[in-house]
Amino acid sequence: MKIRMILLASAAVLAASMPMSATADTSSKKIALSNNYAGNSWRQAMLTSWDKVTKEAVKAGVVAAADPFTTAENQATEQAAQIQNMILEGYDAIVINAASPTALNGAVKEACDAGIVVVSFDGIVTEPCAYRIAVDFKAMGLSEVEYLAKKMPNGGNLLEIRGLAGVFVDDEISKGIHEGVTKYPQFKIAGSVHGDWAQDVAQKNVAGILPSLPEIAAVVTQGGDGYGAAQAFAAAKRPTPLIIMGNREDELQWWKQQKDANGYETMSVSIAPGVSTLAFWVAQQVLDGQKVPQDLVVPFLRIDQENLEQNLANTQKGGVANVEYSLDDAKKVIADTAK
Repeated sequence: MKIRMILLASAAVLAASMPMSATADTSSKKIALSNNYAGNSWRQAMLTSWDKVTKEAVKAGVVAAADPFTTAENQATEQAAQIQNMILEGYDAIVINAASPTALNGAVKEACDAGIVVVSFDGIVTEPCAYRIAVDFKAMGLSEVEYLAKKMPNGGNLLEIRGLAGVFVDDEISKGIHEGVTKYPQFKIAGSVHGDWAQDVAQKNVAGILPSLPEIAAVVTQGGDGYGAAQAFAAAKRPTPLIIMGNREDELQWWKQQKDANGYETMSVSIAPGVSTLAFWVAQQVLDGQKVPQDLVVPFLRIDQENLEQNLANTQKGGVANVEYSLDDAKKVIADTAK
């Protein structure tokens, strides 16, 4: 018994002398997720990824809690009130997918002033005290038109399907698309509708605008709207244009069917829903006392003709092509950004 106790004591000393682990300073910390919207498959996948990764982190003692909250409507006032409640409930960090880049800044500043770490992702906030994680959404929109310029050197009319009105992501992707059209003037945006990043909304709104549109060469999108657009063109008995997809399983499945039937070619691009897990780990690292840049950029996830089948096979039915982040992934993103 004495030998066993000595061995245990020696192990404890050894553990104490090892480099600081992820659980060293954050095991008692509570992190909350404030999400403004859950009405499409991307948001559902984002929440699923958060739940999967954070439950394991809580179980492992990395943090004490990682609770997700979603507002009933995509309203900045409601989300601001939600954040204020999180402040009162004593959370140590708040991870935010924001309804507006500016309208939540007051609530975010209140949280920062209370000593709470705030990390925004996807829909980011502009309050300087917050951390921001985003892809270069403008570059993502531009990449769509650059792809079309290679496929269609003679250009043509485009239909633009936008996301949720007033959200940072929607504005930035649209800016990139319009920048692309300026760069490649052989293209013209003949019409624009909001699809809310949801295939049913996109289908309804595309169907509504189609009768007023000339021949459409391609559809530029933001994600979650490609399949709905395809259904609207089919219902209107109009030729199917080249539709940029957004990594949703229904879009990839439709693309695969068309590819097999007639060689249909396109590309698909979006931010991975698992970026929520990167935001969680970034918050944990800040709470752990690590030096983290205020702005972090992650690459968007692109699927092309040659890797369609591989990505489709790895995408859950009804879900979205995804990447989830580990603590080591987060440390690498932080280190790469800090260079």
